[in-house]
Amino acid sequence: ASVVCVDRDMKRAEETAKDIQAEGGAAISLQADITQPDDAERIAQISREHFEKIDILVNNVGIGGGGDGPPHKLTEDAFDRIMAVNLKGAWLVTKAVLPFMREQGGGSIINISSLASIAGGFQMAYEVSKAGLNRMTRSVAMSNASRGIRCNAITPGLMDTPMAIGGISKARGVPEDALRQERSKRVPMGFMGNGWDTAYAALFLASEEARFVTGAILPVDGGGSARIG
Repeated sequence: ASVVCVDRDMKRAEETAKDIQAEGGAAISLQADITQPDDAERIAQISREHFEKIDILVNNVGIGGGGDGPPHKLTEDAFDRIMAVNLKGAWLVTKAVLPFMREQGGGSIINISSLASIAGGFQMAYEVSKAGLNRMTRSVAMSNASRGIRCNAITPGLMDTPMAIGGISKARGVPEDALRQERSKRVPMGFMGNGWDTAYAALFLASEEARFVTGAILPVDGGGSARIG
């Protein structure tokens, strides 16, 4: 694989690129703020220049946190910040990449959404941003299907990742092990997923095995969305 690793934190982008290179892949790292149109355009341009074409885009950036909450507690600053990253940022990068994919006659776009897009009620900005991402996924899919471009989304459920567990543990003042036990009990399968579960779903959607799949919202949640209905 040839991958452009983009992060606002250059160190994290470089670490990911090194992991890919260690496995025999080609990778470069790039620092960018996807909420800025110029940065989104730069991501697309550098990707095209370095690897000649853009076959796959994974919009994997997402934030929540401080100031988010139910409607009567959500702050305007948090709403604007979360929507800018989770929805506007994904749109800007998609917009920048689409001309290249349309020119070359195909591509696959994968948006990392969330189970919170269809359930929750306590993090309004995050939930609305991810619900919007689901709708954007289908809009992109339908407007580009005739050009050979597929667009799908993945909705991870309760996940055991450093960002999720560390952030929630700190916010609630709950030990990480206790938090893992509590979250696992809420999953129908009895355990949380991890980053690899999401990655393998993205790998499928990016592959030729999914050549007839577009506009799909794929749950990776241990049955969480099935329980909700």
